[in-house]
Amino acid sequence: MGSFLQRIRESPTLARVAPFVLFLALTGAQDFSGAAGRYWFYVIKSALVGWMLWGLRASIGEMQWKFSWEAGVVGVAVFGMWVGLDPLLEWAGVSYPKLNPNATGWNPHAVFGEGSALAWCFIVGRIAGSSLVVPPLEEVFYRSFLYRYVARADFQSVPLNRFAVTPFLVTALIFGLSHREWLAAILCAFAYQGLVCWKNRLGDAITAHALTNFLLGLWVVGRGAWPYW
Repeated sequence: MGSFLQRIRESPTLARVAPFVLFLALTGAQDFSGAAGRYWFYVIKSALVGWMLWGLRASIGEMQWKFSWEAGVVGVAVFGMWVGLDPLLEWAGVSYPKLNPNATGWNPHAVFGEGSALAWCFIVGRIAGSSLVVPPLEEVFYRSFLYRYVARADFQSVPLNRFAVTPFLVTALIFGLSHREWLAAILCAFAYQGLVCWKNRLGDAITAHALTNFLLGLWVVGRGAWPYW
């Protein structure tokens, strides 16, 4: 495994893309692992990709958590938008098609028993994975690599604070279409990318993304709003 990571470290592109591709592939396989297997799969893939990101941290210099009031404001605002968009549109008499409107969400209580220790272990694992692994994974891929790659093939020559309309829209669209709540995700991508351009670093967006996902996890569990997972 050490030599595998070493080969990835040697390529700036692979270092930023390979963990995301692995996570995506395992997510696709997750749905074929049975009702209970998908929960184990999530924990395993989060741990595996988290280990991979840790091993590549020296090769991805911009992957550093940064804590700022701007990150906190964006993280909380995106959470509010994510859970409030549907009710707002419903109140306004507007609806938008969901990519998977029949999805039931990720509810371990329904599989392992209401209030069971195993169900709570998977809930904690889900919140931890979405708050600690997903933010650096997605921010590195979308905001550091994809945005700059769309701007210029030699993406490392593009400063993080360089604003360009086409990369801004393309990255947000791709990010949005990778989520069931695609409209909220597109607006979310605008916010995170704007934060990167404003602060000229990736770490604030990683923190904002982590805060959004953590608050969303607490909200989902507290309200039983499982379709949001």
